[in-house]
Amino acid sequence: MTDQTAETLSVVVEREIPHPPEKIWRALTQPHLIEAWLMKNAFKPVVGHRFDLTAEWGKVDCEVRTVEPHRTLSYSWGDHDLDSVVTWTLTPIANGTRLRMEQAGFRRDQPRYFGGAKAGWPRFFEQLEKVLANED
Repeated sequence: MTDQTAETLSVVVEREIPHPPEKIWRALTQPHLIEAWLMKNAFKPVVGHRFDLTAEWGKVDCEVRTVEPHRTLSYSWGDHDLDSVVTWTLTPIANGTRLRMEQAGFRRDQPRYFGGAKAGWPRFFEQLEKVLANED
């Protein structure tokens, strides 16, 4: 058996966001808010729930793996060739929340997926921060 972690790459984005974890959690788990910053979806924060993220370029198959309200959320993120996991970690800090996203599981022979994630997640974070600034 080989060690998969040694063979895969991850994309990590971490930001300090001036909003409480509860507000960020809503943006990560409510379908209309997810659509505003990420993609169309039928997300439910229930372990085992399967959903698709859809955009004009296609879709991503997902399944919820971990739900710890206001703390941790993870779901698989893949298609016929990609098998990755997105994990969100929310840590309260004095002026808001430290939000960390890691997408793990990119094989070294998947530079297109890895490059797309490296370019895409910072843009998704920008959109998420705009949604948070406008959401009460």
